[in-house]
Amino acid sequence: MNISQLETLLTISKTLSFRKAGELLNLTQPAVSAQIKSLEDEFRVTLVDRNHPVTLTDRGKVFLEHAERMLTIVEELKQKLSDLEHVPQGHIILGTTTSIAIQILPRVLSYFQNQFPLIKTSIQSMVSSQVLASVENGTVDIGIGYLTEKHPQVETSVLYYDTFELVVSPRHPLAKIPHVTIDMLKDVPLILLSPDTQGRRFADRVFLKHQLQPNIAMELSSSEEVKRMAELNLGAAIVSKQSISNELRSGTLKMIPVTELEVAHPVGVITKSGRYKNSAMRQFLNDLKGMPEDQFIGSE
Repeated sequence: MNISQLETLLTISKTLSFRKAGELLNLTQPAVSAQIKSLEDEFRVTLVDRNHPVTLTDRGKVFLEHAERMLTIVEELKQKLSDLEHVPQGHIILGTTTSIAIQILPRVLSYFQNQFPLIKTSIQSMVSSQVLASVENGTVDIGIGYLTEKHPQVETSVLYYDTFELVVSPRHPLAKIPHVTIDMLKDVPLILLSPDTQGRRFADRVFLKHQLQPNIAMELSSSEEVKRMAELNLGAAIVSKQSISNELRSGTLKMIPVTELEVAHPVGVITKSGRYKNSAMRQFLNDLKGMPEDQFIGSE
């Protein structure tokens, strides 16, 4: 058995065709057949049902599960050996909220990719509650989000602090008031983030503490959607301060101070405890943690 045979079986499982597998692997169809036949002879089982379309047998599916694990180990070995060259390279999958992906990451990644062109990054946007889970299950390599609680399975490091603020259209009645209290929002139609977001959970805690039943006009999944509805004067909104810098500068939204909302929320990086960090991850984390806070919260 060799690595090439395992890769061939994996490719057949995806393409359901000896011919297509050969095209992807730059092998002739007879060569693909020979590799699979060699595996079957060695383990004395039938791995592939050669009827059209080609499928894996039950034994083939069991074999594939182990083959995928072996290929993963081989890839990790290759990455570790590559790291010995001391040239940061590799692929990083980042998981973060939409507002952070739009407001914070562009200026961070533009610097990083100019300095380290061999490192490629992908971004997966999700609600804040999913960032931690995605790091834990390995869906993403590095999470960037609100650090709400400590967890033994992850390591965290604070990058900056954010707040959640009340914003309205300049045409909204509250726009003329310099400062409001949470009680003054009792009958005001509110545009809030969905219940699975950090901003909404915080707002709900404040409402509960002050025994206020909010008048929720809309619930939306991202800060970008919330901002657009607030700009249309469909209600007052509570969103991350970092997500509204452009709107405040352009005057399409106005921020109204609310004493009860003046709580600092740490935002930082999240990585899985004990996970091997390749050179790309190490370089990215070192640079990210070394950036001053105003790099994240300063004007774009």
